[in-house]
Amino acid sequence: MNDSATGPADAPRREQPASVDYDIRACAWPPRRGEPREGTVRMIAPDELKAWIVHEDDRLLVISKPGDVVCHPSKAGPWSSLVGAAREYTRLRTVHLVFRLDRETSGVILLAKDPGMASRLQKAVMDRRVTKRYRALTWGELRVPVTVDQPLGVDLHSPVFVKSAVVRMGDLEAKAAVTHFTPEAAANGFSLVRADLETGRKHQIRAHLQWLGHPVVGDKIYGPDARCYLDFIDHGWTPTLADKLLMERQALHCAEIGLEPAGLPFTFCAPLPADMLAFARERLGPVKP
Repeated sequence: MNDSATGPADAPRREQPASVDYDIRACAWPPRRGEPREGTVRMIAPDELKAWIVHEDDRLLVISKPGDVVCHPSKAGPWSSLVGAAREYTRLRTVHLVFRLDRETSGVILLAKDPGMASRLQKAVMDRRVTKRYRALTWGELRVPVTVDQPLGVDLHSPVFVKSAVVRMGDLEAKAAVTHFTPEAAANGFSLVRADLETGRKHQIRAHLQWLGHPVVGDKIYGPDARCYLDFIDHGWTPTLADKLLMERQALHCAEIGLEPAGLPFTFCAPLPADMLAFARERLGPVKP
């Protein structure tokens, strides 16, 4: 069974918080809230990076990124980001990020070692000739496959500037977005869900799961209250946030990237990381890594 979730009656959705308009919305790590707190910058050790390598050849470096590492270079030096650490490891002047994952999303990342491969793969991503499969832990028990075909745009009712939401296609900046969700396990008010993307919009999986009524466990923006994100920026991880979110980071993992449609004989996979696997087995019983 595969339901297309295109309207309110097609799939059960959890009640969403009442909409509130905000005159000032916070961007990611907003400057008005000051510099990052001491000790909040995650530094990568050289041996760690080597342990994360899924594949390496003359033109590609494929990493299984943990859920506490930023992709893009930061002011804290090369070992504070995946791209910076990869440059140090490869001793190349430049490495090219084919696509990014949010800091709290774990899983497969592709880095090209030369401009030609970078251009080829980035164009393939834009042309939807790279397959992406994610796995997520969600609130609620999703029992049947669901396709969400709902456009995404800026969430003007959120205090967080970067937040997307399902909007009408005629709305400003609305973009078509399609995600196929398949449950792998469901019990005790939670699910382990596979997500296959047809499009690659910002925060697509997280926004579609929130709309569907199955938000990602641990999600500070698309979870029970986007103000959790602002509380985290101000105060870090607290017992109050732990009670609301259950996991310290959003339980979303890029499990598989397929390059065959782009003409390269590769499919790269990364098993569930330890934090997601432990949560899943505690709440859902035996699940595949």
